[in-house]
Amino acid sequence: MTTTQPEQSTVDISIFGDDIVEKAQQIIARYPVARSALLPMLHLVQSVEGHVSQAGIAFCAAQLDLTTAEVSAVATFYTMYKRRPCGEHLVSVCTNTLCAALGGDAIYAKLREQLGSDGKPLGHEETAGAPGTPGSITLEHAECLAACDLGPVLQVNYEFYDNQTPESASELVEKLRNGEKPAPTRGAPLTDFKQAELQLAGFFEGRDPADNAGPSASIETVRGAKLAQERGWTAPSMPDDAPLPALPEKK
Repeated sequence: MTTTQPEQSTVDISIFGDDIVEKAQQIIARYPVARSALLPMLHLVQSVEGHVSQAGIAFCAAQLDLTTAEVSAVATFYTMYKRRPCGEHLVSVCTNTLCAALGGDAIYAKLREQLGSDGKPLGHEETAGAPGTPGSITLEHAECLAACDLGPVLQVNYEFYDNQTPESASELVEKLRNGEKPAPTRGAPLTDFKQAELQLAGFFEGRDPADNAGPSASIETVRGAKLAQERGWTAPSMPDDAPLPALPEKK
């Protein structure tokens, strides 16, 4: 019988102080199995560094008794975990089918040119300005942001800005670069990327409790439900003794 020895990391993780260790332990306590806490733990790491560094991977591995390879496999699978330092704001432009057809591609192209330098457009997940400094922006094209009825849409630090055009998106980005934080179309007031990551990890200090009560639904999204309510429409009920559909026979 062989036993696995704990992995000894040579990476300096001192950037994650006692307060972050305490938050990590609070996250772990939410789950019956420690390794299940990895996803919010990676968001916690990003709230400190603005990305998932090798130190962040080593920190998560040490807290959860995982190997760095196991943590890296998760951190590199999900696009929400960034491997390069992000700007103060992460701007995500939906370029999936419907938003692209409605103008998402044009918005992304416009912002690439606007944020580029020396005649070179800014690339996917590249940053205009020094990462983390006021007014710095990381731009990315994103898969479906689940707001097709309001397309084309973009997000800033995961808050929605609906019904965008190249011109309105350009104006929004310019305001962000100038230190302004325009109100999202719906949801909580805009914050910065690191604060948003701290919230995704489950910690809301520094935010007014009223911020979490921001409207998240739009008129377009709930229109069908409202019509049904006004007109008394209901879905057919399913009889308690209704037979289950037959499963296809195995061949």
